[in-house]
Amino acid sequence: MNTENFSISEKLVAQSYIRQGSQARRSHEQLIRLLLEQGKCPEEGWSETTIELFLNELAVMDSNNFLGNCGVGEREGRVASSLVARRHYRLIHGIGRSGDIAAVQPKAAGSSLLNKLTNSVVLDILKLSGVRSVAACFIVPMATGMSLTLCFLTIRQKRPQARYIIWPRIDQKSCFKAMITAGFDPVVIENILEGDELRTDLEAVEHKVQELGADNILCIHSTTSCFAPRVPDRLEELANICAKYDIPHVVNNAYGVQSSKCMHLIEQGARVGRIDAFVQSLDKNFMVPVGGAIIAGFNQSFIQEISQMYPGRASASPSLDVFITLLNLGASGYKKLLVERKEMYTYLAQELKRLAEAHGERLLQTPHNPISLAMSLDGLQAQSDKAVTQLGSMLFTRQVSGARVVALGNDQMVSGHMFCGFMSHSECYPCPYLNVASSVGIKHDDVTVCIKRLDKCLKSLRKKSSSGCSSPLPLSGQEDHGGD
Repeated sequence: MNTENFSISEKLVAQSYIRQGSQARRSHEQLIRLLLEQGKCPEEGWSETTIELFLNELAVMDSNNFLGNCGVGEREGRVASSLVARRHYRLIHGIGRSGDIAAVQPKAAGSSLLNKLTNSVVLDILKLSGVRSVAACFIVPMATGMSLTLCFLTIRQKRPQARYIIWPRIDQKSCFKAMITAGFDPVVIENILEGDELRTDLEAVEHKVQELGADNILCIHSTTSCFAPRVPDRLEELANICAKYDIPHVVNNAYGVQSSKCMHLIEQGARVGRIDAFVQSLDKNFMVPVGGAIIAGFNQSFIQEISQMYPGRASASPSLDVFITLLNLGASGYKKLLVERKEMYTYLAQELKRLAEAHGERLLQTPHNPISLAMSLDGLQAQSDKAVTQLGSMLFTRQVSGARVVALGNDQMVSGHMFCGFMSHSECYPCPYLNVASSVGIKHDDVTVCIKRLDKCLKSLRKKSSSGCSSPLPLSGQEDHGGD
């Protein structure tokens, strides 16, 4: 209620009670005012009451919620199901206009304000997470792969003659298919093995630039977050190569916002060389439903060009989800999640190392990967190829999700390109392995239960091998633990 309505209410209810209610209302409004003024994620999270109050006030600013509105167009924000309307807080018009996903809609002042505020809050979080010099960002209602495609298509307007994208290999289908979908020829650069780690072959990258000619290369497409033993690309060096040859640089930072190391690599790369855009997933970094990504960069006009490349209006659902989440967490709540994730990474590494040693295996040494870990499975490989893949099935049926078992010699065709040793990021990685990751939101119990179930699966496979083979695998120590 406004001041006038509160004054009128004093004729019906005692003045002291109404003033108390008015003061309570103003406390909510003060939080909203600060958000509108600063455009930053509040330090302390908001209550659900404040969030819903604000969303309802935004919704009444959209034409579909005007009292007495008469809609005679083809898109009037009509929703048949009241359940669907409530699910979206009656913010039905989406975001953007046909020519620009970031544009303001005349019919939807509230939805447009939501979109502007969300992009501003997310920009603040990217800075807080380590990329302090980022200039602009916007949320797009597509996952990481299609968002990368949008970046490539935008760069094509500047480099119409280019047909190649140089891509240090990472065995994840969507980032490869993003280049194919955009109509370009990916040039796959095999990684080099340094200890257990798979790292960027900088010499091969620069050689390929010189061989193909810089004008024929759309961009270098690098990666930060990845599955061990693959580690983040050498972003600073790649950024230097891009600056040296005047080649755009797009970074796949899918789940890197949660890692201070990944964000530092992007910040440093932009400082010493060239990074044009970096793309990250909403669901992996902010624990919201799948379907949105953040496209960010260091040149505001270029990021605007990408937003203008998006055809038509867009769903506001990803923006709404992350807006609610960040208001609820606050900057302090999100920072706490990042600290907890790092702590769980250390705990997960300790427990996985202990388990590996008990089974005659080892934790692969991948210190440059701040999120993912890998454990060798040489013992299972010695048993049979089937035993390695069976471990993955056993974990999944025992409700251990997210663990990846990578066997040797898995060749796969992806969009016309044959990947030898697919999933291992290498044509000839020396051992099979198990992947696990410490991502944002992971809890102590997740690690404990995972290690317990993994131990049981390995023992079960060892027991099966011992009963069915004349030459059982060697035991580790005095305990009946099988080699992986």
